[in-house]
Amino acid sequence: MSGAPEHQDYRKASFILSAAKLGQCPTDTGVEVAFAGRSNAGKSSAINAICDHHKLARASKTPGRTQQINFFALAEARRLVDLPGYGFARVPLEVRQQWGKLVESYLRGRRSLAGIVLLMDVRHPLKDQDRELVGWAAALGVPLHVLLTKADKLSRGPAKSTLLAVRRELAAVPATTVQLFSALSGEGVEEARKVLDRWYANDRPVGSDPE
Repeated sequence: MSGAPEHQDYRKASFILSAAKLGQCPTDTGVEVAFAGRSNAGKSSAINAICDHHKLARASKTPGRTQQINFFALAEARRLVDLPGYGFARVPLEVRQQWGKLVESYLRGRRSLAGIVLLMDVRHPLKDQDRELVGWAAALGVPLHVLLTKADKLSRGPAKSTLLAVRRELAAVPATTVQLFSALSGEGVEEARKVLDRWYANDRPVGSDPE
């Protein structure tokens, strides 16, 4: 596909449904972008910031509460997908295993998946389960964009150092980019939207990190 990708109107995002298993997901057509990350990484806040909507994705006061895949419509045949958070120790092991199976079945089974946005707290990046998801994306050939969230919690120097360190570690992973992000300050929101625009246009170059 040539030319600039179409700019999506993220403000028109609307909730479709929640799915507890793959068979409950919307028809597997069109283009989907999935958001994944640890239960305390700021996933709901990031989705709300990108869509300029305060209550689109509901942030629970209890980490690990969301146990289903939530689907949001952007435009005809274009969806944003909020995957269950992982890594919250207080959730029973059996429940955590069920979530893992649900997420893995989604990642492996959705033909419409065009990219994964992986959220990591900039103060605690690249935990074991983050690396596992990076490996899944690479194995499946799905582009990955990492948001280092809560960038406002660090001064500029340490935040930039973390960004460079994560980029170095993930440099060998195809079609993977990394940026700083803050839902509170708005840093990186437009940058993230541009990545999503490219994916929704179904334009998947193995590109370099956005400036």
